[in-house]
Amino acid sequence: MEFRGDQAIYLQIADTFCENILLGKWKALDRIPSVRDLAVEIEVNPNTVVKTYIFLQEKGIIFNKRGVGYFVAEDGMEKTIALLKENFVYTEVPRFFKTMHLLNLSLDDMRVYYQEYKSRENTKNQKDSAD
Repeated sequence: MEFRGDQAIYLQIADTFCENILLGKWKALDRIPSVRDLAVEIEVNPNTVVKTYIFLQEKGIIFNKRGVGYFVAEDGMEKTIALLKENFVYTEVPRFFKTMHLLNLSLDDMRVYYQEYKSRENTKNQKDSAD
């Protein structure tokens, strides 16, 4: 896993967890990697993984069965979406709007760029499913 310097490592790991849930790689009540296994896999200190798991547990995305391991919560998908929406709206959107303002881009400009993005993604997804 490649880490960026703009965000705490435990939050970057949490983002990866959320992505796995949103992509359906981990479903409700699925067991997730142990602290030790994940720490070895992504080459971080186990304490960093513990911090990630505590954060996700506090958000209601995962839960711990003592002596068994960690699992995705039954409503983990919904809690993940809520967490990421909140982060996006209060962190990413203000930066995005500031950049739009600095570059003198309008919402109409962005609508065109978004449609182009969706078109590229649809083409890419169709190609990937054909392979």
